[in-house]
Amino acid sequence: MEQPLEQPVDLNEQMQVRLEKIPGIRTAGDHPYAERFERTHRLHEAAALPDDTTGVRVAGRVIALRFFGKLAFGHLYDIEGKLQFAMQKNKLGDRFNDIKRLIDIGDFIGVTGTMITTKTGEKTVDIDGFTFLSKTLRPLPEKFHGITDPELRLRKRYLDLIMSEESRERFIKRTKIIRTIRNYLDNHGFTEIDTPVLTNKATGALARPFMTHHNALDIDIYLRIAPETYLKRAIAGGFDRVYEFARSFRNEGMDASHLPDFTLLEYYCAYWNYVDNMNFTETLFKHLLETVSGSLKCTYEDTEIDFGGTWPRYSFRELILKDCGIDIDACPTREALMAEIKQRGITLETDVDVAKAGRGTLIDLLYKKVSRPQLVNPTFITHHPLDLSPLARKNDENPLVVDRFQLVVNGWEVVNAYSELVDPVDQTERFKQQAQARAQGDTETMEVDNDFLQCMEYGMPPISGWGMGIDRIVALLTNASTLRDVILFPLMRPE
Repeated sequence: MEQPLEQPVDLNEQMQVRLEKIPGIRTAGDHPYAERFERTHRLHEAAALPDDTTGVRVAGRVIALRFFGKLAFGHLYDIEGKLQFAMQKNKLGDRFNDIKRLIDIGDFIGVTGTMITTKTGEKTVDIDGFTFLSKTLRPLPEKFHGITDPELRLRKRYLDLIMSEESRERFIKRTKIIRTIRNYLDNHGFTEIDTPVLTNKATGALARPFMTHHNALDIDIYLRIAPETYLKRAIAGGFDRVYEFARSFRNEGMDASHLPDFTLLEYYCAYWNYVDNMNFTETLFKHLLETVSGSLKCTYEDTEIDFGGTWPRYSFRELILKDCGIDIDACPTREALMAEIKQRGITLETDVDVAKAGRGTLIDLLYKKVSRPQLVNPTFITHHPLDLSPLARKNDENPLVVDRFQLVVNGWEVVNAYSELVDPVDQTERFKQQAQARAQGDTETMEVDNDFLQCMEYGMPPISGWGMGIDRIVALLTNASTLRDVILFPLMRPE
């Protein structure tokens, strides 16, 4: 059942009044749903014009309209802002009465006029003509309160954008964040490519996939959980540096920092290792903050986050040892690790069946419990255990860990990166270990991907790769409390 929009008057009555104005619009010589309107400027562009600029043609949604005898003022709105227009009866004649009689808040109109600045200092189009463009049947929410129901704001995002300047600014900033990252990668020799959304294997990350059925081929397929293995195939084919803003899907829980469908940026660079990648990551983020926010500091829910200085780097083992006293290297099996966790009275909060989880999954859950929530400023976590990273390269000095790092900001894993595994023999063995863990009930494992193994057998150069949840970084930089606040149209339960 549709939720009410908190209208003060019966909705059906208001809609009927608006419907009854449509014949009058036609009689006045306008079309209630016009084909087009040729603009000379968008609203924000017109607002920057000098006074006395004539022939200005702008259009938008009417969000305010006030009559003072033979004078009237209103505001047009679009996603980038609003612009005032002024109407004088002695200039418009009968058209002044048409506006008063036929236009409602929410309607779209086009106006033609001259730019002026009012006595209150507001840029205004002094109009000498208008064109009706589209009649709105439903009234907008009351302007001073907007949509107060948080869930309704998500379901009716189009209304949220109209009523909330904060929401508009957030989504404009999201676009700027993505554009800034894309430009930075392009300027550093990366090539943007596309990889499949529908795949035969759910590979590229440790996650539960969404499954569907391909009718024409009569096969079960997956929605990708990550573009990783296909981007690596591109490197094997000769690309030097590749990236993709990939819509990805994981059939897992939802909370403030997780969504089942999200935007994942991944890039891969031939001949880099994970240290090269860390250095590049730090410079990319500092460029992003300075370009988008004009500062290396931001505030998220009253917590100041400082992206300046040299970011600290901790190994996975030393961080967990520091925070709870457990030495994961001294617990070579899942049983030994589980016993140590229980002995210290640590409760792992997760929807994963801990009794069936492998050692790698247990280590990850332990880290997320005792260490990750304490990390506020950008911090690199390195040298993850081997069984937690089936696609990462073993460290040359310690084969029990891999050359991997995560960038954690305010308790969120913002970036996941590796020196990639390019040894097909090693990769085959790790896939076997993942398959064994899956057979024992650990659903957070990766399937064997034989086609990817064949690609590796044809040879890959040294590679370091990177993955970042775009929605998370947007939430951090726009002070959004949940990821759904930075998704224009998030998935919701049916009404």
